[in-house]
Amino acid sequence: MNKASRLFWPTLVTPKNAVVKQTEQLSRSQKLLTDLGLVKPGSNGTYQLMPIAQRSIDKCINLVQRNMQEAGGQKISLPVLTPAQLWKKSGRLDGDISEFYMVRDRSGKQFLMSPTHEEAVTAMLATTAPISYRQLPLRLFQIGPKFRDELKSRFGLMRAKEFLMKDMYTFDVTMETARNTYATVSDAYERFFRQLEVPFVKVEADTGMMGGSLSHEYHFISPVGEDTLLQCSNCGYAGNAEVFGSDTETPSTCPSCQGPQLSRVRGVEVAHTFLLGDKYSKPLGATFLSTSGKPETLVMGCYGIGITRVVAAALEVLSTEQELRWPKLLAPYDVCLIGPKQGSKEQATAESLENELLQTLTQICGPEEILHDERKELTIGKRLLDAKRLGHPLTIVVGGKAVQQETPNLELHASGAEKLELDVAEVLSLVARHVRHKQKLLHEQQGELRISQTIGHVH
Repeated sequence: MNKASRLFWPTLVTPKNAVVKQTEQLSRSQKLLTDLGLVKPGSNGTYQLMPIAQRSIDKCINLVQRNMQEAGGQKISLPVLTPAQLWKKSGRLDGDISEFYMVRDRSGKQFLMSPTHEEAVTAMLATTAPISYRQLPLRLFQIGPKFRDELKSRFGLMRAKEFLMKDMYTFDVTMETARNTYATVSDAYERFFRQLEVPFVKVEADTGMMGGSLSHEYHFISPVGEDTLLQCSNCGYAGNAEVFGSDTETPSTCPSCQGPQLSRVRGVEVAHTFLLGDKYSKPLGATFLSTSGKPETLVMGCYGIGITRVVAAALEVLSTEQELRWPKLLAPYDVCLIGPKQGSKEQATAESLENELLQTLTQICGPEEILHDERKELTIGKRLLDAKRLGHPLTIVVGGKAVQQETPNLELHASGAEKLELDVAEVLSLVARHVRHKQKLLHEQQGELRISQTIGHVH
């Protein structure tokens, strides 16, 4: 069980009357995560994750991994360092590489600290024993650090120089089967975002430096978003403004239905999918043996989810200025239990109930999902304030009202809701309901009714 007194949780303390010099624009999530000691700045554009934040990141990783495996993905790990020669072969080294970190080893060989791994994974297949058409489609994914020398790193984990990403690379025999793979992985992406219960939109996107013939982005709608999104209220078409070739002016007509009902909002890109064709497989010589026994070029797709960005952007959308609000499946803990203050007249009786509750909650949630705030040298009010700001889905207080009546009453504080005073059975019932809701989200299947992903439904 997790004890609050043992948590490494270096909150930011600003002395009274101190003048805080604002050096950069802060987003809501960045300020809360930093002030609460969940994330600490490292160097410019890099961040250190403290244990509470790391729990949320780990849950996001597990959820993404689960969805990728359901889509037929197999997990691999590729080196962070990619030989620059591979990028020369694909032609990407000749483009704008100002955002990429380039390093040399002692012999002078040049490497990229990979922002993405299309060349690396394609070269891996090209140097593997001949792949048969019977082994395809192949869907390989990894979860690891990526690097980008952002000109303006800002908003904390949403725009950092080092970030955590899930990247999947798929290989098919034909463009037709590659499109089927694209649909399968896209379904897994949409399921993942529905499980987070954060309003999102899927938009047609520019293929950019990645190349390929088809691309979609997934966005959370937020004023701090760096992308301009356009949506047609008539037919539901949605696209990044880049697709229209205009970031400043709204086109007069929708490219899908030619209607005039286009609106603009800002979005934080949290995932991206590409149908690449043979852009990488052809120059790097990645082939498979066809039914005739002859080598043919593999058809590729690539699919990314920004793990750290998803968590930060979800908090940006859901939180208030004072309190974090987590997606239920990503909250570091399900329940925070606060017991009586040390030396209070109700301490002995309330502690007996507190210990019974701990045992029962452990059975309902599992020991890893409970945070026991047993810092009893602090008042209940101080600990409750911490719990509210940290945004635990459920906080249970065993205070004076637990001993003042024949039927003990507890305080239940649900994130974003008013305080409730309930008896023990009612509190445990609500905790069990929360756990069931999480299980239902986890077991959502592809065929279930989908939540609309159009911007028109997001306000």
